[in-house]
Amino acid sequence: MQPPESSTADAQQAIADEFAFFGDWSERYQYLIDLGRRLPPLPDDARTEANRVQGCQSKVWITVRGDASRLDFDAASDSSIVAGLVYLALRVYSGRSAADILATQPDYIERIGLSKHLSPTRSNGLSSVLDYIRAAAAVAQATNRA
Repeated sequence: MQPPESSTADAQQAIADEFAFFGDWSERYQYLIDLGRRLPPLPDDARTEANRVQGCQSKVWITVRGDASRLDFDAASDSSIVAGLVYLALRVYSGRSAADILATQPDYIERIGLSKHLSPTRSNGLSSVLDYIRAAAAVAQATNRA
């Protein structure tokens, strides 16, 4: 997934601006579902336990390509809303350097009100997705230094 915005800050601002258009959370949930449909298909052979994000009630798989200078993530989920949450995370973090990923807090979550409107299981799942992405960046950065 290629990031449309030039920086993580731009991506987070664009997400906040998009969600500001919606008046209520039923519209925002529908938008999340629509975003999840934008994830490119993840091949069945990538849906392995090694690529599965642990800590998610739904099934989420993420693949990682690249090195410390640029990491690209592809993902899929068996849940429509979770797929939308994953899409937002990849929009912020995919195609970025490991240093950018590790330096960027997911401020968009608070800015668009997700933290107040996600169930505890979805919130834990989103945290697991973000931890998975950050761990991949940490490994890439450590490998680059070795």
